[in-house]
Amino acid sequence: FGSSGRRALAPPACLSREKSLLAPCGPISSVAMGMKYLAAYMMAVVGGKESPTTEDVQAILEAGGIECEKEMLDRVISNMEGKQVHELIAAGSLKFAACGGGGGGGGGGGGGGGGVAAPAA
Repeated sequence: FGSSGRRALAPPACLSREKSLLAPCGPISSVAMGMKYLAAYMMAVVGGKESPTTEDVQAILEAGGIECEKEMLDRVISNMEGKQVHELIAAGSLKFAACGGGGGGGGGGGGGGGGVAAPAA
């Protein structure tokens, strides 16, 4: 306990420096690193490229001032080979449906009078 009477909280274990750089929730995970490549790939698809090449994705990343790691980019291109982005998004959406939706939300506020005010005495 500190002088304020509150206990200091330790950072989550997944943010620990001892964890592997490839830990799924670590500060520099391969998932997080791969997302920029996948996002650039999808931007190329939206821009009209049905099957973007390494050069297409690299051009998008470089235009945004983002450093490009050839190994990671090659992995994304390889994994996307023969696949359609819209089909992958549709399949992923079905997986989210299994998680259920949110609740119905809170109830509305009470009505505010609206009647005739009582005469002043």
